[in-house]
Amino acid sequence: MTESENPVPNPIWEADSTHPEKAAEVRQALRQVMDPEIGMSVVELGLVRQASFDDTKLKLDMIMTTPFCPYAPALLEATRSKAEEASGMETTIDMGMDPWDPSMMEEGAGAAWGIF
Repeated sequence: MTESENPVPNPIWEADSTHPEKAAEVRQALRQVMDPEIGMSVVELGLVRQASFDDTKLKLDMIMTTPFCPYAPALLEATRSKAEEASGMETTIDMGMDPWDPSMMEEGAGAAWGIF
């Protein structure tokens, strides 16, 4: 699949340009937060769609792989806690209702599923 066919595989967070070092630390920490059913991290799955810093906190926008994910509360809290630990800042998460699809996965992450 070419980049033009896959417009949002690796979300570029606002924090990547405003706070690149902190964004990298948060992204690396979030690789430890695993979706218990799929066995892949929230980063690999592309579930954290946006990250932005202001003077006092980190704000994440996140989606789930399914609208009624039974693990959503635990996954959201694990993500919030790990991001807060990595950033050293109060962290909030806004949960979006955008539908997830495999094209949102990190490049190469779908190979284990035989998708990409």
